[in-house]
Amino acid sequence: MTLPIDWSTLAAPGLDDFETLALAAHAALPEAFRQLTGEVIVRIADFPEDDVLDEMGLESPFDLLGLFQGVGLAHGAATAATGQMPNQVWLYRRPILDYWSEHDETLGAIVTHVLVHEIGHHFGLSDDDMEAIEAAAG
Repeated sequence: MTLPIDWSTLAAPGLDDFETLALAAHAALPEAFRQLTGEVIVRIADFPEDDVLDEMGLESPFDLLGLFQGVGLAHGAATAATGQMPNQVWLYRRPILDYWSEHDETLGAIVTHVLVHEIGHHFGLSDDDMEAIEAAAG
C-alpha cells in the first residue's frame, strides 16, 4: 500500500522544475534525434510575450503551450546567419500546468509532448513522425 501524498505541503512546479523536466525529456529522446537537435536552445517562461500572442492572433496566453522560434531545418537553415538569433524552443509553464489540470496525463508526458512537437517544427516533421519519437522516448 502506498502512502497518500501530503498535498498541503506541495507547491506548483516552478520554472526551475520545468527546466529539470525539459532536460529529462530531452535526455530521454532517441539518441539519433537528440544529436540532430544540435544547437536548439530550450527556454522556459511562465507565459508567451504579448507580441507572440498578437502575431499568432491568440486571445489568451493560456492558448499556447510551446513555441519554436527561428528558422527550421525544413526551411534550409543548417547554420545561423550572422546576426540571426539561435533557434529556440519555448515551453510555457502556466499554460502547461493549466492543460495538465484538465487532462489525465503526467506532467512529464505533457512536457515531453510539447518539447517533441516544437523541436519537430525545427525539422519539418509530420505529426506521425513526432508521435513515433514520443513513443520511443517512453
